[in-house]
Amino acid sequence: MAMQPPRNLSAPSDAARTAPRALPAATLGLAFVLLWCTGYPAAKIALTHGAPFTLLTLRFACAGLIWTILALSASAWPRGRAAWHSAVVGALSLALQFGGVYLSVALGVNIGITALVIGTMPIVTALMGLSLGEAVRPLQWLGFALGFGGVALAVGERIGGDGAGLGAYLALFAGLIGVSAGTVYQKRHASAVDLRAGLAVQHLVAALLLLPLALYEGLRLDGSAALGVSVGWMVTVNSLLAFGLFFVLLRRGAVNQVATLFFLMPPVTAVVDYLVLGDPLSVQQLAGLALAAGGVYLATRPPAAPRAPAAAAPPALSRPRAAIPRSCRAPGG
Repeated sequence: MAMQPPRNLSAPSDAARTAPRALPAATLGLAFVLLWCTGYPAAKIALTHGAPFTLLTLRFACAGLIWTILALSASAWPRGRAAWHSAVVGALSLALQFGGVYLSVALGVNIGITALVIGTMPIVTALMGLSLGEAVRPLQWLGFALGFGGVALAVGERIGGDGAGLGAYLALFAGLIGVSAGTVYQKRHASAVDLRAGLAVQHLVAALLLLPLALYEGLRLDGSAALGVSVGWMVTVNSLLAFGLFFVLLRRGAVNQVATLFFLMPPVTAVVDYLVLGDPLSVQQLAGLALAAGGVYLATRPPAAPRAPAAAAPPALSRPRAAIPRSCRAPGG
């Protein structure tokens, strides 16, 4: 019997490569934004029933366990460099981003300022991409400007004096650097690994990094039904579905195009908060949503394909000359 060649465990499965391509990128991007934004009201509810790092450790540990089961059942666990790259992404995009954001909110930073700062992630990502050689087209810079303007317009009404100290804003800035650097790093080094295995490593590493902080908090959870529902939502909808879509989008598109979707997060979150929590929704926030959507449209448009040079006209076929009979010699010549 012929021996089968060993399977490359770091390569994505056939289903992971082909199934997502059946859906347009715009559909995947819209689904990602909507799913991601539901995590904000869920986090607001959860934070009233538990400490921030304890909540994050519980969320990431549960999601990491589910992703691990899926990865092991498919024999797709990464090894060597693939596992290391996924671990770095987990430290940046999950532990540092969410740890910084949750800590800043716990220390008193206004939620509007938090949304505004994290909403600048596409610009920071673009600057990081420039340093790594990824070009940004002028139309994308215009989209960045419109997107940032939409974010500022949408959350401007909520910005006010919050009394937070310097440490709170440093934590928020750390969260911004975490999500920006993690997105760039994943696109360059960790998007070829199997989706299930990559997300398993990311979530487990984040849970391990945040566990000491959760222990310092005393693992404070009140065990209420509202806590269980909100954490369950963040695990299934955000850590499984939303992060799965984010992984697929990074694999399929340029990092600047995917990052630009974050301009939609604050205004869409305002709409979700209105529908779920009953927070007021103003005309200014709707205008910010429209402006941010226009910026995303411009920044994610693919570059125009260069026009093919016009084919040269085929040379005109010359009419064959009629055979000219040889002249007869003149008589007597």
